[in-house]
Amino acid sequence: MPTQTDLEWADYARDVLRHSGRHRGAARERLIDLFSSWDCAFTAQQIEDLLRRSEERPVGRASIYRALELLSDQQLITRLDLGDGIARYERAEPDGEHHHHLICGECGRLVAFDDPGLERAIRRVSERLGMRVSSHDVVLRGACLDCED
Repeated sequence: MPTQTDLEWADYARDVLRHSGRHRGAARERLIDLFSSWDCAFTAQQIEDLLRRSEERPVGRASIYRALELLSDQQLITRLDLGDGIARYERAEPDGEHHHHLICGECGRLVAFDDPGLERAIRRVSERLGMRVSSHDVVLRGACLDCED
């Protein structure tokens, strides 16, 4: 069941596309619906698999990639490169709210986390160095407990 925040993001995404002169497209609509219900990042292959399982009329791979590119160009989603050669995508919140990631180098498990202390530390470092940080990515790599054994 979608939350109010999910619905707000979907409405926001549709408004951005409408104001940029984009017509509604089936692939974009389905991707907006998917992104509005996700909390973290997914690969294009995972997106394609989810759409194929959930739809009577599958969305073509080329349409998925075009929609991902458009949503990324409009800053509605963020493309994550986590160093494993596989791009992942997640929604970009209009208010700049975000999370960071832990990735298992063995199985590829991806875990999102928030840490207000880390955000404060990043802000202090940027102030100390005289830089204005407009965005940042934090990716911690290691082994999950299942793979560590």
